[in-house]
Order: sequence, then structure tokens, then C-alpha cells
Amino acid sequence: MKWLRDRLPTGGGLRDEDWASRHRLLTVLLAAVLVFLIMFGVLRGEGHTLTLLLTVVPVLPCLLAASRLRSRRLRAVCVAIGYTIACGGFVALCHGLTEAHFSFFIAVAALALYRDWAPFGAFLVATTLHHAVFGSLVSDHTYDHGSAVAHPLVWALLHGASVLLAAGFQIVSWRLTEVEEDRARENLDESQAQLSVAFDATPVPMAMFSPDGLALRTNAAYRVWLGLPEELPAGFGLKDIPLIPVDGDQASILTLFAESRESRTITRQYRRPDGSLIWVEVHGTGLYDRNDQLRLIYVHCFDVTATRDHEAELSYQVRHDTLTGLLSRKAFEHDLAALLTGSTEPVSVIYLDVDRFKVINDGAGHTTGDDVLRALATRLAAVVPAGAVLARLGGDEFVVALTGPAGTGLRVGNSILAAVHEPVAGVPVSLSIGVTTAFGGVGADEVVLAADTAMYAAKRAGGNRLQVFTEDLRVPVQERIAAEARLRRALAGDPRSTLPLWFQPVVSTATGQIVGAEALVRMRTEQGTVLAPGLFIGAAEETGLIVPLGDHVLRSAVEHLVHWSDRLGYVSVNVSPRQLAEPDFVPKVASLLAEYPYLDPSRLVLEVTETALISSTVDVSERLALLKQLGVRIALDDFGTGYSSLTWLKSLPADVVKLDRSFVAGLAEDARKASIISAVLWLARSLGMSTIAEGVEEIADWDALRAAGCPAIQGYLISKPLPAPEFDMLLTTGSPFRGVHLDETTGHVLAG
Repeated sequence: MKWLRDRLPTGGGLRDEDWASRHRLLTVLLAAVLVFLIMFGVLRGEGHTLTLLLTVVPVLPCLLAASRLRSRRLRAVCVAIGYTIACGGFVALCHGLTEAHFSFFIAVAALALYRDWAPFGAFLVATTLHHAVFGSLVSDHTYDHGSAVAHPLVWALLHGASVLLAAGFQIVSWRLTEVEEDRARENLDESQAQLSVAFDATPVPMAMFSPDGLALRTNAAYRVWLGLPEELPAGFGLKDIPLIPVDGDQASILTLFAESRESRTITRQYRRPDGSLIWVEVHGTGLYDRNDQLRLIYVHCFDVTATRDHEAELSYQVRHDTLTGLLSRKAFEHDLAALLTGSTEPVSVIYLDVDRFKVINDGAGHTTGDDVLRALATRLAAVVPAGAVLARLGGDEFVVALTGPAGTGLRVGNSILAAVHEPVAGVPVSLSIGVTTAFGGVGADEVVLAADTAMYAAKRAGGNRLQVFTEDLRVPVQERIAAEARLRRALAGDPRSTLPLWFQPVVSTATGQIVGAEALVRMRTEQGTVLAPGLFIGAAEETGLIVPLGDHVLRSAVEHLVHWSDRLGYVSVNVSPRQLAEPDFVPKVASLLAEYPYLDPSRLVLEVTETALISSTVDVSERLALLKQLGVRIALDDFGTGYSSLTWLKSLPADVVKLDRSFVAGLAEDARKASIISAVLWLARSLGMSTIAEGVEEIADWDALRAAGCPAIQGYLISKPLPAPEFDMLLTTGSPFRGVHLDETTGHVLAG
């Protein structure tokens, strides 16, 4: 029995709405059958009136009970009995016609829709009883052949067995359906369990909402995130969420999701009950039924406040200078371009540079330098008008862009100059300012370049001033750019060819013989033109190219010195302040001398100017002392042009003093100069230094210097700087004088 019970359908299992729809169908069909029987009976004639009444009258209560009873099972049984009566009445109206019995087979299939043993069994029992009872009582209305009339019970059993066999296949189908449903339910339960784990246990806040905004389901992370209770009250929806959108309303977000058939992401800013703001990224997907009707909206939320804050910080850092908080170069270029495009008024650009800021950094320290820049930025922000674009371009350079009538930039620039009259962060500061005014249609780069050009003109004029841009200012800038380009090409090529050394002899006043030479660099252009240092040394100093250029000059000078061997006493090389400040300058000199161990280091003289000593950012005395330890001699160049020459002469470890041309020119006619020269020569001798007079061009100056005891001179009286091959020939002849000769007895220069 257990084996049989396990293989028979259990019955039931239909949802209320499914059972109700099937019951409604079967009830309506029963009513339709009743109407059919009435019409069929009327057509059959008066002889069938009683049969019709005996059929119709019992079916009507069955229809009424099927509609009014509260028990599902009783209502289904009433329908089953009603079908049995209707089928029996149909058979009676057909006088037991065998084909009329087919109605029982149709009814049993229909009643299987209930998937309930009560109506199904009631119909089978009622069918068997109908065939047995009515087959015995009114056999001529139940069967249409003699055997059935003679043996009604046998045929009742036969008919019942046939209906039972037909019902058997319905039972098998019914059972198979239950098995499939059980399997589907197990799969559904597993899927729902997986969904529950994925939905409820995930740390991501998730929820399901109906199209009208009611919360259908929320997970624990969602409730914790919003501070909601574990059990949400009935009717809880979007309107009850304790987050207020900064723009729009809560319901509008569901509308946005409902309008799209695809998943979409919406990021919004919300205000919490405590007033704090958060950014939420909501991913939403609408779920539709087979009728393409929106059933629910599934959302999961991410608090992206930290990410948005980080992005905002990065955006701020991109647009702002980290030290001063002003706009960065890139942001300024963008905003200036927008001003030039959108403004109907002229746009003024003010370019500022702190004078001698490197001295502040090196003298007071980089921390003080940073304090100065921050304080200067604050002061600038207070001076420039509202709406102006203020930026730090880098280093100690600032720029302002503002709109207004012509003259606005000049007025604001003068206000900026006045604003730094008082020390900035305790440090006296002066500015070089360039101002230009542009109108629509001009590129941002061109405007900034013009203001930059004016600023450099102000700086070259001594600083602490304002310069308004004019087209004439472009010429020196263009020349500097061209000079830099030529110098870079020369350094990139073969410097021995593109940057040759020329040599100017230094002659002894006692013998008239060449005792040394000063190495002077020249530039040979691609067209073969030879350029003097004045056309490219300035660009080299400004760009830092003086360092590789100086390295080349120093090496080339030593190579020539080695080549001339004992024919030349020494070679002097000019050293720029930038070279002297390089931390590896002394090691470079030591490495170069180590390549020529047989060369006496004292034959190399390094010339430094008083200006270089004053502007140098390193301890000059210490660096020169290290050079002297290598055996190199030091010459103080352009002596007499500075403000404290005697101080430097006493404090520096110099070996040679070179009197500047302006100091010795016209010496023969100026008794005061002669007295000063005599005093300097005496001081140099007392300090163990040698002296060279530069720029000697007149015979009278030669005689005066010789009479004063100056040991050596150089200048156009002797020879101009010469290319190396010509200087080599000069060394061979031994006579540097051109157009004059020296009296071997008296030492006086005589006209040729």
C-alpha cells in the first residue's frame, strides 16, 4: 500500500488563484452544458420533458453550491456531481446511445483539472452508480442494446472500468506533473536559497521596490546603512528613507530606472538627517513579466563619498598649486583662453617674478623661501580685484589675468608693486612685473609670452619695476631664443669645430715674450660665420648651458696646453658663477688633470670675476682652496670694477690679479690712476700675487705700466685673440707685436 501510495498523486498543491481560475472555468462550462441540454431536450420533443426536468433540476443546486459554498473541496464535489447528472441526462435524452456515453470520458478529463481526489473520486463513484441504478431501472434510457438491458450490473462495471481506465491516464499525467512540479520547486527553493544568501548576506546594500516605490525586500546591509529597523513597517517605501536628495526627489530615481530597459547607474548627492552630505551610486535594473509589465526594480547602492572626495581633491590638485593654493599653470592657461574667447572687454595679463629669489632660498633656506611665496600669494590675492585669475606658474613666477578697460593691468600692476613695499614674511622682496593687454582673437600662449617678455625687460633694467609690453621688446627675446638654439646645435655637434677656442697672448713687460694666453671661445655657425662670445654667452648663462660649454672650454684649453708643451707657460680659462656653484666642478677639474699626469697643474689658471664671487651661492673661498690644492692657479679677473675689490684681494686665495681695461686705459695721462695702479701692484706683490693689465691698446700705457712695475699685459697693442693655428704660428715666431717692436736695451715699445 505504501508503494502504491507513493506512486499515486497526492492531490492539491494548486495556488488559490490557480484553483479559482480552474473552478471558474469548470463551473462556467457546467452552466453551458446545462443550457445545451435544455436546448437539446426541447428539440427532442415533449416526450423528453420529464427526462429534461430530472436532469436540469438537480444540476441547478450543484451550480448554486459550486458558487456559494466556502469549502473548496465541497464546491469541487458539487461540480463533479453536476457533471455526472448532466452526462447521465444526456445519455437518457439519447435513449442510451453508446456514443452519448463518451461525455463521461470528457468529464473525467475535465475534472482532473482540480487535481483533487474528492471531486475526481466522487465523479467515478457517481458514474458507476448511474450505470448500475439507471441501467436496472430505466435500461432503455441507459443502454441501447439487449445484452446491457439484460445484464445492467455487468455493463455498469464495464462502463465504470472504462471510465476508470480513462481516468488512470489522467492520474498518470497528474502524478507526472506533480513530480515535475516537485523537481521545479526543489530547484526554485535552491535558487531562492542562493538568492537569499547572495541578497541577504552580501555586505552591499540592496533592495527591491515596486513600481510605485514600496519596499518589497531589503537586505541587512541596506537596513544597517540607513539605520532602519530589522522589520520594516507595512507600507514602507522610498518616501520613508532617511536620505534627502540634494537635487530632485526620491521617486524620480525609480522613474529613471523604469524608463530604461537596460541596467543603469545613477550617482546622486544626499543629505543625512544629521546634515552631512554623502554621494551614493545606485545601480538599478527593472524586472518585467511576460506581458512586458514592470514588476519590480532591483537596486544596489554604494556609498562613494570617499571616492568622490578623492576625485575632487585630485581635481583641485590638478588645478591648484600645492604650495600657495593658487591656480596651476595648466588651469591658468585654460581659464585665460576662456577669458580671451568670452570677454567683450580687453584682457590684461600681469607677469610677476621675484627679484633675486635664489639669494633668498640659498641665504635664508628653502623653508623661508616657501614662506615668502605663500605670503606673497596671500598678498596678491588681496590686491587683485574679484574675478581676476591668479596663478603661480612655478618657482617664483606668478601671473594675473583680468578684464577691464585699457590701463586696468597697469593700475593693478602698480598696486602689486606697492603691496610688496613692506617685507613679505619678514623678508624684503622686490618684483619685476610685465604687463600686456590683449583683445579677442589672440591666443593665450601669445599673451603670456608678451607679458613674460615685458617682465624680463623689467628684470634686465634692474628689477623692482613694471614694464608695459611693446613690440620693440620682442627683438632681444627673439635674439636670445635664436642664440640659445644656435648654442644647443653647436653643443650637439662636434664642439671642437663648432665651438673653437681662440687665444690672446699675455706678454712679459720685461722681455716682450709670450708667457701665457687667455682661452676665449667662439662659435662657428652652420654658414661658417664665427660669432664672438657676446652673442651667445648670455643665453648660455640664462639657460644653464654655460655648464656644458664651460666643460668643453676647460678640456679643450688643457688639450692645447699639452700640445704646445714647453712653448707656452700657461693657459687661463674663464669660469662662470654657475660652473663654480656646481657640486662636481672640483672633481671634474681633478679628473681632467689626472688624464695628463705629466702636466704641471700650475700651468692651468682659472679666472673668476668679482661679480661671480658676489653672486655665487657656495662658499667661494672653500671651493677655490680645493682647486688650489689640485695645484691650479686662481686669477681674479676684471679687478677694479667692483665695490670691494681690495677686500676680495685680501680674503681670496688668488695667485693672479687682472686689472680691468677701464682701470688702466689712459693711465699715462692720469696721475691719480697711476698712483692707484702703483698701490695695487705693491699690494699684490706683498700678498705674493702676480699682476696682468688687460686691454692695453696704447704704447704710452705700456710704458706707464712697465715703469710702474706691472709684470705682464695683454691687449690689442700686442695681439687680438687668434685662432689656434695662427696662435701656434705666433708661438713659433716668438714675436707677438704687430706693427711695433720692443727696444731690447730699454724695453720701450718703438713704432714700426
